[in-house]
Amino acid sequence: MKAKVYVMLKQGVLDPQGEAVKHALGALGFDGVEGVRQGKVIELDLAPGTTEETVKEMCEKLLANTVIESYRIEI
Repeated sequence: MKAKVYVMLKQGVLDPQGEAVKHALGALGFDGVEGVRQGKVIELDLAPGTTEETVKEMCEKLLANTVIESYRIEI
């Protein structure tokens, strides 16, 4: 079984990587970009029977800093 965890900075948290990407895109001539938020995708290969609740525990304990990041799980 596979799970994907999408981790993004919460709204209101500064995203310096996103700002750097936005600036670089502008420098390359892509003027239509008004904002960039950068995150990460974590793919997990799980043993049969692993529950979404277990994946949620993984996120809460290690995969996401829940103070400044939100996450979404796809099984």
